[in-house]
Amino acid sequence: MISEGCEQCAKGGKLVLFVYGYCDQRDCFYCPLGENRKNVTDVYANERLVESDEDVLEEARLMDALGSSVTGGEPQEAMERTCHYIRLLKDEFGEDHHIHLYTGITGGRENMRRLAEAGLDEIRFHPPLELWGDLHGTEWEEILYIAREEGITPAFEIPGIRAEPEFLEFLDEGAAEFCNVNEFEMSQGNYRRMQQEGFELQEGHMSAVDGSKNAILEEMAAHERVYFCTSVFKDAAQHRNRLKRMARNIRREFDEVTDDGTIVYGKTRTDPERFEQLGVPEEFYAAKRNHVEIAWWLLEEMIEEGDLADGEIVEQYPTVDGTVVERTPLA
Repeated sequence: MISEGCEQCAKGGKLVLFVYGYCDQRDCFYCPLGENRKNVTDVYANERLVESDEDVLEEARLMDALGSSVTGGEPQEAMERTCHYIRLLKDEFGEDHHIHLYTGITGGRENMRRLAEAGLDEIRFHPPLELWGDLHGTEWEEILYIAREEGITPAFEIPGIRAEPEFLEFLDEGAAEFCNVNEFEMSQGNYRRMQQEGFELQEGHMSAVDGSKNAILEEMAAHERVYFCTSVFKDAAQHRNRLKRMARNIRREFDEVTDDGTIVYGKTRTDPERFEQLGVPEEFYAAKRNHVEIAWWLLEEMIEEGDLADGEIVEQYPTVDGTVVERTPLA
């Protein structure tokens, strides 16, 4: 089963809103946060540092966001801020803008009430690893029912460290709506701690950890309300599709959007008047302050035919900062 939030994420339609970098669970050796996100109070909308509410809304518009996911750190440690952004997004984009939140603490009824009043649709709990298998009869069981009573869909989202049948029991009992299991991964933020714990990468893989995947697939993923999210899917579907959505929104007529969601165009320091002299239609180029951007294939053709001296093909991300992926000189 794939939840509404996950369906939107697979389409690249979920804005990722990082609201708070601090977390009281300090001993999670698998925490993937890097130095720029861990123990900070900054807010990020996707990769954009947020300085105003309009930054959040602009980023959501840029990607035609279908919904948003609220994450951290621990969003429940900054409830006023978290609720503010949930309200902001709901007020701007309407009730159909689906919002889910990741949390590693229970929070209690008051927090569930506040989140529900703000407009949160779904909450995904990640209990501490040391409690897995002993969650029944604890606050972790109680909060699932409390969240549902307050109007929020309760679920689990856990790293694929090991297969844990207790999560299936919560699904069968009707306490949790679904359980997402993320393929266990190493990142720049956790690889040293992961190696100290004895984990290694899968052979030939950039991030997936060797070990538990087969057991989880055998013992858990057959359940109709368990979804196993692979690291390849996160990159190939979620991230790339989000970039494609953004690229389609900002592309000019002469930009090419690649399968990876990047934008490709040509760049030359030739005087714009040269293009007028050559009769190049205005829709095929754009004059900047000290250069001209143009359809890459047209620039390549003009240089080959001797109409222009040189230039380059530029590939960049369709983000606000326009990070360049590659430059290919033409001469």
